[in-house]
Amino acid sequence: MSSALQLAKRFREVLLDGLWIANTNFKDQLSNVTWEQAVSKIEPLNTIAMLTYHIDYYIAGVVNVLEGGALEIKDKFSFDLPPIESREQWESLRNKLWADSEKFVSLVELLPDSKLDEVFVDEKYGTYQRNIDGMIEHAYYHLGQITLIKKLLTRQ
Repeated sequence: MSSALQLAKRFREVLLDGLWIANTNFKDQLSNVTWEQAVSKIEPLNTIAMLTYHIDYYIAGVVNVLEGGALEIKDKFSFDLPPIESREQWESLRNKLWADSEKFVSLVELLPDSKLDEVFVDEKYGTYQRNIDGMIEHAYYHLGQITLIKKLLTRQ
């Protein structure tokens, strides 16, 4: 299996359907979260909705690059979640995450392995390999937070 296909598989595992590392994934963890739970604040933690938005913000930003566009995302905007005030808005956010994740996987699968060693946008960001690995690690980090927040919410 090519390196790009292995990276795509690892990304898919954490976001959509894997159980290997954390015995869960984003889709599994978010599937039974109500919109009220998603926006419930446990000080000083981010909400589940904010973390969902945050991870999708970066996925969508990298998808844009993989599609040939510019890197337009900025860290300072990565938690600028519009208000979630209904089940429909929460479902829309989750569906956007699933769609962007599927697109990310598809685009990574198409990368030739030689592309993985190329500079990602600017030398300061390192290579495509480093950035895709970073996306996977970033997702696991926030998956852990979401899992813990869900446990805290169900204890209240």
